[in-house]
Amino acid sequence: MAKQLTAIIEREGDGYVSLCSELDIASQGETVAEARENLKEALELFFETASASEIKSRLHHEVYVTQVEVAVA
Repeated sequence: MAKQLTAIIEREGDGYVSLCSELDIASQGETVAEARENLKEALELFFETASASEIKSRLHHEVYVTQVEVAVA
């Protein structure tokens, strides 16, 4: 079974940090692609080892990624 999850990747220092906000699981890598693949691996390991109740308690079903415009002084 496959599940679509959100991956937010941002530069941090010399590398990239990736976050799956639905489960609050993060990883990192030297490139965007590596950060994405490392996050995918972390998520797969989580689903392999977590109990059904832990998955249910951590999984956020509605996550919205958007932009907002704010005034900057």
